Amino acid sequence: MFVIFGAVIGAILGAVVAKRRKGKLADILQYAFVYCLILALVGLFVTLIVHRSSL
Repeated sequence: MFVIFGAVIGAILGAVVAKRRKGKLADILQYAFVYCLILALVGLFVTLIVHRSSL
């Protein structure tokens, strides 16, 4: 759940950042993709930590 949430929020955040910097479509897509990957990885680690601590 955290991974999906992080990916969606990351894509939205990346697109907004690129749009504020007056980027073209390729820039917006690249920022969205990179932010999506980063926040999905953060969500993965959060999921692992929560799962490990519940044992």
